[in-house]
Amino acid sequence: MGVLPASAHPDAGHLLAAKALRGFADGYVSLLLPAYLLSLGIDVVRVGLLTGVTLGGAAAATMLAGWLARRFGVRPLLLTGAGLMVVTGLTLSAADSYWPVLLIALTGVLNPSSGDVSMFLPLEQASLAGAVAERERTTLFSRYHLFGALAAAAGAQTAAVPTLLASQFDPGTTMRAMFAFYAVIGVASAFLYARTRNLPARVTAGSALGPSRCTVLRLAALFSVDAFAGGFVVQAILALWFLNGVGLSLAEIATQFLCVNVLNAISFALAPAVARRFGLINTMVFTHLPANLCLIAAALAPTPALSIAFLLLRALLSQMDAPARGSYVMAIVTPPERSAAASATSVPRSLAAALGPVAAGYMLAASPFGWPLILGGVLKISYDLTLFALFRKVQPPEERTQA
Repeated sequence: MGVLPASAHPDAGHLLAAKALRGFADGYVSLLLPAYLLSLGIDVVRVGLLTGVTLGGAAAATMLAGWLARRFGVRPLLLTGAGLMVVTGLTLSAADSYWPVLLIALTGVLNPSSGDVSMFLPLEQASLAGAVAERERTTLFSRYHLFGALAAAAGAQTAAVPTLLASQFDPGTTMRAMFAFYAVIGVASAFLYARTRNLPARVTAGSALGPSRCTVLRLAALFSVDAFAGGFVVQAILALWFLNGVGLSLAEIATQFLCVNVLNAISFALAPAVARRFGLINTMVFTHLPANLCLIAAALAPTPALSIAFLLLRALLSQMDAPARGSYVMAIVTPPERSAAASATSVPRSLAAALGPVAAGYMLAASPFGWPLILGGVLKISYDLTLFALFRKVQPPEERTQA
């Protein structure tokens, strides 16, 4: 199996490599940041607020990128995002209080989750959709997420480095060095984006939503419910729960999220075969439902080991919907609408997701019990059932052809 589908343009390889670099960076920063803030004496509520502000900044940056892409094209915006990664990494490495970190969270590139919620996502997905034949679109989206998940797994394990080197270096100093390395990853990402040659030079005004407008807006509303629920259980919040509520060490949490991201990668890898066999909507719904039941079970489990077991089982199932979701949106709209559709479904997701961590922070401050996991799981199940009821008969072209 090649890295890219046979019909893919070489630029897709550069985008997948950049996704992997960002996944690695997000994998360790999302775990180190809450631990670093707690070490500075910052309370759980403000850590939750920071996570929410980060997701809100991502939504604002995504919205702005969608508008600017019509004037300047995709590649300049991707390069700008990489530059913001450099600024973010340098700021985090120098910050010794809460407010500089809160301000840098507004740039929209810092990612507190294991998935991608940044401005890069809609720009890259719209480019990938036009860089491969329709029959291989879901496969390319799957590999895009697969690369990110495998890199995030390696990044999550890297978060254990401050603990492992504690006998030689102050953990705070090591964390600062790792934040500085985030800036280096931004430089490497910029190099990859600079090598692309076939990205849209400009997304024209004609790419605004047209005949698919109502369908996309309904999907955006549903995806926002899912994202709001997901905000209660982003990786930074789960790490905060394990640190502050369950009592696990940073090294133990890093190992756990290594396993979670590896299982996420397996989930991404299985998604194309499952989607071909059962359809995109069925893949999105019927892998998500048991995953969300596992999320609720993790909160109710009597021991940390059992909670981790349920979260690992969830990780094996929960990410099959991501490539299916991206492929489905790109499939049911016309090609000129793809960039607008990607932004229209990504921006509300990020805005909705920003609210969950703030509420989760208050919940965890009031009680160490896993209420955020339960609430997130219940809301996600509601989303799954509604999505199936409304869209089970709206098929992408390749599934209508097969039928």
